[in-house]
Amino acid sequence: MTLREFIHRLEAAGELKRITARVDTRYEICEITDRESKSEGGGKALLFENTGTDYPVLMNMMGSDKRMAMAFGVEELDDITRRIDTLVKGVMSPKASLWDKLKMLPLLSDVAKWFPKKRSGRGRCQEVVWRGEDADLRRLPILTSWPHDGGPFVTLPMVATLDPETGIPNLGMYRMQIFDSHTTGMHWHKHKTGARHYDGYKRLGRRMPISVVLGGDPAYIYSATAPMPDNMDEMLLAGMLRQRPVEMVKSLTNDIWVPADADFVIEGYVDPEEELAVEGAFGDHTGFYSLTDLYPRFHVEAITSRRDAIYPATIVGIPPMEDAYIAKATERIFLAPIRLAIQPEVRDLYMPMEGTAHNIAMVSIEKRYDGQAAKVAQGLWGAGQMMFNKYMLIAPAEVDIRSTDAMLGLLRGVDLHRDLIFSEGILDVLDHSAPEKGYGAKLAIDLTNVDTQGEVADTANLIATIFTEHGEDKDTDIQSLISSAQGAKYIVLFDRGAEGLSGAEMLWIAAANTDPIRDITILDGKMIIDARSKRPGRGTNPSRFPNVVTSSVETIELVDRRWQEYALGEFIESPSRRYHKLQLSDGAEW
Repeated sequence: MTLREFIHRLEAAGELKRITARVDTRYEICEITDRESKSEGGGKALLFENTGTDYPVLMNMMGSDKRMAMAFGVEELDDITRRIDTLVKGVMSPKASLWDKLKMLPLLSDVAKWFPKKRSGRGRCQEVVWRGEDADLRRLPILTSWPHDGGPFVTLPMVATLDPETGIPNLGMYRMQIFDSHTTGMHWHKHKTGARHYDGYKRLGRRMPISVVLGGDPAYIYSATAPMPDNMDEMLLAGMLRQRPVEMVKSLTNDIWVPADADFVIEGYVDPEEELAVEGAFGDHTGFYSLTDLYPRFHVEAITSRRDAIYPATIVGIPPMEDAYIAKATERIFLAPIRLAIQPEVRDLYMPMEGTAHNIAMVSIEKRYDGQAAKVAQGLWGAGQMMFNKYMLIAPAEVDIRSTDAMLGLLRGVDLHRDLIFSEGILDVLDHSAPEKGYGAKLAIDLTNVDTQGEVADTANLIATIFTEHGEDKDTDIQSLISSAQGAKYIVLFDRGAEGLSGAEMLWIAAANTDPIRDITILDGKMIIDARSKRPGRGTNPSRFPNVVTSSVETIELVDRRWQEYALGEFIESPSRRYHKLQLSDGAEW
């Protein structure tokens, strides 16, 4: 399925809105999309047809459960879950007899059919070729999303690299800031496969070839984000999702193979001997800016495309947005491998949107012995991208971990001296509250010791919130906090700007703004959580602290004035207006 075919299917299903009015790729598209994506159920996909370039821009294409399933060609995401579950069980379960082993042959034959296929000649992605000076990134409708972003960013790039020693391909998604017409940043974190390949080329003293794929089948885009095992080709996952092999063609300037039906391919290289460039800031999926840092430069040698190419993009920021639905799909798709290959007692895994992928995980387990929750927590914290998780709640198998009431009832019964499992380890580089970049505290709460047979515990007044001004130190008289929140077991301190936000919004702030060891105090059977902004450099606070991501007042007012021109239906208020009061400064950081 090509991107254009996907658009037709979305439109036929009533899941697409077309905007024919001329729109600006600087801020305006982002503000419109932010309003739509935070609408009920994720809103609709948006096709901006008049961008000031030769190409339309597709936004929010996978920003709902329905569109996510449509991207995979299924009725619902659980269809993919069941397919993966069957495959993993079939491959990994013990085989008692020769007959059992023979029954595996058709299944393995199906898997073999999903491997990508290379073909000679050019693909549709190479119908138009720009080389040299013609390969100008400014010909593409690359978006600048937020007012303190360092510049325009390519936000859905599928970055294809090769392991320099084994030749095994990898497809990762690393944002790319446009520095000039032929140069971008390459924002791969140190834990990512692309960074490992970069280190390998640096050891060998060789330039690193890269081909960046844009568009094509939505299954490709998803696969580039998926937590695949290292040295496993993401195009195999795409083939499994689509149940047919991905057809690949060779790039024109290097030996990297790319999907033949992609919309664009940007070919070039990174020179590991070149000085790193300052990249950022960038309004990120955490809802805060990721601040400037040093990353490699990517040099463009050629750009190829389809004649009817469509430019796909996304925006990230305060949840919920499109990335939350992509993360939700990953949660369902990779539950079976986690359960069967890593932690067999795991029954369900839920990562709420407020946790922005890594901050919060809820797990249910089939408990058989004391200490099992601690074993599960440590095991999951060592498993792939679960290593980035900061807070984990572990419940008995019979509990619906997606039920807020059920989980709050268990939290009421927690023994705060017995059931807390503190640890330290790897965190997402984007965790701005960690005392060190990419490393900090973790907390798992063992809920399996709480009696679930009786009535659900009363959750009224379980959590008390106290609001103070930015930058205040934690109150020295903790006893006064406790006395001011009678009956509450959990007392959370917030900046004054959070007053009036919903419980979900405050959960997002609390998970993002805290380090479990530094910011949690247990006293007299109560947990006091300091979820306020952290004054940079004070004590064990991080050396830098970012601002929340919002549109500017000027952009909001522009979109307000033009709303009728967009023909998007009923007026949608800007979500950013709710969050302006959280801002700490007039820049990307405090």
